[in-house]
Amino acid sequence: MALRLPTSQSMSAYPSWQEIVAKYQNPDLRRSLWQIVNSFAPFLILWYLMYRSLEYSYWLTLVLALPTAGLLMRVFIILHDCGHGSFFKSQRASDMVGTVCGVLTFTPYLQWRHEHAIHHASSGDLARRGTGDVVTLTVKEYLALSWWEKLKYRVYRHPLVMFGIGPTIIFLFTHRFPSRVAGKRERLNLHLTNLGLLALFLVLGWAIGFKALLLVHGPIFLLSSTVGVWMFYVQHQFEDTYWKEHQAWDYVMAALQGSSFYRLPKLLQWFTGNIGLHHIHHLSPKIPNYNLQKAFDENPLLQQVTIVTLWESLRTIPLRLWDENQGRMVGFGHLKTLQSN
Repeated sequence: MALRLPTSQSMSAYPSWQEIVAKYQNPDLRRSLWQIVNSFAPFLILWYLMYRSLEYSYWLTLVLALPTAGLLMRVFIILHDCGHGSFFKSQRASDMVGTVCGVLTFTPYLQWRHEHAIHHASSGDLARRGTGDVVTLTVKEYLALSWWEKLKYRVYRHPLVMFGIGPTIIFLFTHRFPSRVAGKRERLNLHLTNLGLLALFLVLGWAIGFKALLLVHGPIFLLSSTVGVWMFYVQHQFEDTYWKEHQAWDYVMAALQGSSFYRLPKLLQWFTGNIGLHHIHHLSPKIPNYNLQKAFDENPLLQQVTIVTLWESLRTIPLRLWDENQGRMVGFGHLKTLQSN
């Protein structure tokens, strides 16, 4: 991992971060509409081709599922930007498009928006964990748990659960129910999303058969949900991430040090809507996804971050706990070193 973290001294050499990000925050209606077209249209075309490919070979269906799942990721990024109010100037347009994207991505738009806003406001704050983030314990907290609680945490953080079973549970089941922070409006939107999903399932099942529907959309759902959880995980769970006690927590440092630049090949960056430039997104969620790369290219301050490549991101998988003394993420094997000392 390339580590180039900004400090308070380095930041003083630049204009205020608000001035830096301000010119990238305005959504461009034409670019937003074009992103809807170049995400939804090929997704629907490929989905239909997957259905027709069932007549020939299911291996062909699975091959087509790869780009189709990538396009569904772009649909989720549109939902994501609508939730931040960065995709349209109109809140009404954002909510309408976001809700439609929510049906396709199995995500209750308004509830997700509310929880994600909490995540942005508290990311890296040890006193405000638990909403919209990956559950992360400190070493001291883990050692103080009972054997049963330790086992539950180990199971939760196991890769097969985190990136296998977990995404399915979240998108298929957890998102079907109101969360503890959901208000009346979020609950209504959730029920409308569930009704939309049910209607879509019944109509498509009647039109092409429920077996064909599951054979086509099943792999799309599994791939996109797993990649979505992985993207969120790796952009905050790297070794040199940022966690502070509430009194020492700083919004800018949490954004620039606690969010990585996940540098992906250009094609994957396109499918994931530039969300790999996560440090810029956390610094200013009002920047549309299509302006993130430009903001990075034009501002040296925004380049002084932890850069994680696709290969290097695999090294984040064993990380499980935050070591308060060393100020870094560690694996469970680190506990043996502590005990031996």
